[in-house]
Amino acid sequence: MKVIILAGGKGTRLAEETAYRPKPMVEIGGKPMLWHIMKIYAGQGYDDFLIACGYKGELIKEYFTNYYTHSCDFILNLRDGSRQIVSTNGEDWCIGLIDTGLETMTGGRIRRLARFIGNETFMVTYGDGLGNIDINALVARHKAGGKLATVTAVRPPARFGSLVLEGDRVAVFSEKPQTGEGWINGGFFVFEPEVLNYIADDGATLERETLEQLAREGELAAYRHDGFWQPMDTLRDKQLLESLWAGGNPPWRIWQ
Repeated sequence: MKVIILAGGKGTRLAEETAYRPKPMVEIGGKPMLWHIMKIYAGQGYDDFLIACGYKGELIKEYFTNYYTHSCDFILNLRDGSRQIVSTNGEDWCIGLIDTGLETMTGGRIRRLARFIGNETFMVTYGDGLGNIDINALVARHKAGGKLATVTAVRPPARFGSLVLEGDRVAVFSEKPQTGEGWINGGFFVFEPEVLNYIADDGATLERETLEQLAREGELAAYRHDGFWQPMDTLRDKQLLESLWAGGNPPWRIWQ
């Protein structure tokens, strides 16, 4: 099953980083956000990727073009340019790196990849969100629901600590928990190929034109994820993810 990662946006809310590189290439623990997302999928058996490139997409292409060289040890013969591989930590991934346009919207980017999708069920996610998502459970929920699309519903992370008061006494103090109420779109979608018929052109957004229409027609199911989920929208979000990675046990690291 192919996994599409939307990696073409400009990430203007993270301008400190995205002035120089696309948002999915912003690093957490020395690895691009895109790498972390792909590890979540590949660690659960989904390693056939389509990267929808756009803004500064050449940097994404350069990264993966050189990935094998950077992840292996080798002996290089400068006389003839031959190379003997000594060891490698390369990933067993298949990656399509496709330019989907600079100004194309999220839905339009998926539409541009239609010829690579064919008539098969496929997955989509954003290039800026991490979570300990059980991908196999998500796919099973999609198949059982019989709908054209399934979205992972998550609880938004709170910006501030939570207090439970009993009179003037603080009964519970929780530092920045996941919000206890409400669900939001967390990405990590599963789509049937018929979803492509709901995307008119490059200007169509996945969220408004596509998902809203699918919901109105009763064709959008939800997979509830109560675990960790965190977007990287701001510098504060990046710093939070960096601190979790530095702690040695980041909650989205569910691969071996």
